[in-house]
Amino acid sequence: MVNGPVVHGMDRSLGSRQLAGLLSAAPHTDGRPGYRALADGVRTLLLHGRIALHVRLPAERELASALGISRATVTAAYDLLREDGFARSRRGAGTWTELPDGHRPANVASFPADDGVIDLAVAAPGAPEAQLAEALAEAARLLPRQASTPGYHPYGMTELRAAVAERFTRRGLPTLPDQILITNGAQQALSLTLGLLGRPGDRILVENPSYPNALDTMRRAGLRTTPVPVTEDGWDPGLIDCALRQAAPRLAYLIPDFHNPTGRLMPPEQRLAVMESARATGTWLVIDETMTDIALDVPPAAPFASLAPRGTGEQIVTVGSLSKTHWGGLRLGWVRAGSRLITELATARVPADMGGSVLNQLVGLGLLARTDQVLSERLPRLRAQRDALAESLGRHLPDWRWKSPPGGLSLWIDLGRPIASQLARAALTRGVRVEGGARFGADPGTHESRLRFPYTLAPEVLDEAVRRVAAALDGGLDAAGADTGRPRWIA
Repeated sequence: MVNGPVVHGMDRSLGSRQLAGLLSAAPHTDGRPGYRALADGVRTLLLHGRIALHVRLPAERELASALGISRATVTAAYDLLREDGFARSRRGAGTWTELPDGHRPANVASFPADDGVIDLAVAAPGAPEAQLAEALAEAARLLPRQASTPGYHPYGMTELRAAVAERFTRRGLPTLPDQILITNGAQQALSLTLGLLGRPGDRILVENPSYPNALDTMRRAGLRTTPVPVTEDGWDPGLIDCALRQAAPRLAYLIPDFHNPTGRLMPPEQRLAVMESARATGTWLVIDETMTDIALDVPPAAPFASLAPRGTGEQIVTVGSLSKTHWGGLRLGWVRAGSRLITELATARVPADMGGSVLNQLVGLGLLARTDQVLSERLPRLRAQRDALAESLGRHLPDWRWKSPPGGLSLWIDLGRPIASQLARAALTRGVRVEGGARFGADPGTHESRLRFPYTLAPEVLDEAVRRVAAALDGGLDAAGADTGRPRWIA
């Protein structure tokens, strides 16, 4: 039986000023005793992933001073958190965050298939059935050749590394198989890269908004984010240059191709400017290209690193995957970097999983060979679904505004007022799971007037989802209640 929180690595403590800042950006509910509001604030931050599990909360006296309240209020709040199972104390060790049975943080959830909920938290399409069947049959023929081997491939299977390298070369970035590491999705690619190149306390430049799972990875790694805005009009290279020179971050994480969640595409001249700024400050650029092939109205962009002057691309690491173009169920991703860094990444991944599934890699090899066929069917369907969603929103929610993205998988909608979190809770009571903009914010409390609305479902399902969200809005948001702690998950 475990008598206390299990904490790995460094001493994970939450500073009083840090927690006070998070609480100040969290929504408040009037009419409750101060200690209940404080306890609910900590509980909400924990469920939303803003506070990690098994982290030591500030001492009562320090938090009371930071918040300008009495110590008795903090003591009562901590007592309530312990009573409800959201905290645990040990004599001489402080108070640590916990989760009671039946509760999960926002970045972990199951997918009930029969609960009648339209799930818009996942911006990812289903598998291309015909091509998947062909790839599975092909993998079945190839698998017996692998059966006589141990089956461990820390770098990834040679054939798949070669296929991914050839994909980069065809797109304009000459790449050797030795420059590719096959991973369990882009998420593992990012986790390995940040874990190898960053250290707790290092700064990392991030876009605001950005991909929530990437932001969670940074927080878990103990990296300090330096946010730069991405608006409906895209990036401001001058702001990025200023942030790089003033904060001198060790890393920068960017999604230049159909940015998640805004859908913006970074122009070549801006990419060159960012590269020059990063070169001047010695910042590693981690480029997420998971959306690069979802080009609906424009040609796909060349790889970011292909624009780097000769001899200057070594500090650019590219991550990608099959999740958005083919199917997330395979959990196949990759890192493209210098061969020495790839070796270091492969060494770092061995203690975690020894390498990916041979069968999945064989299926992925078959799907990669059919990419052109998959996209020729998938892109027109996504384009039609995007337009159908826009038409439905125009009919049912005419006051909402958005800029149609040239690619990607979702609309980044301006609601006109900061109601996104309330609306998401109300929509769930109507059978729609959708995420408010705050979940994508690099800073707490931001983007409360935004909603990410994917168009990866059939037009009739999207129209029904819009109808339910409109009904939730018409029904009033006050009845949405506090956060229930129901599991949510974003992709």
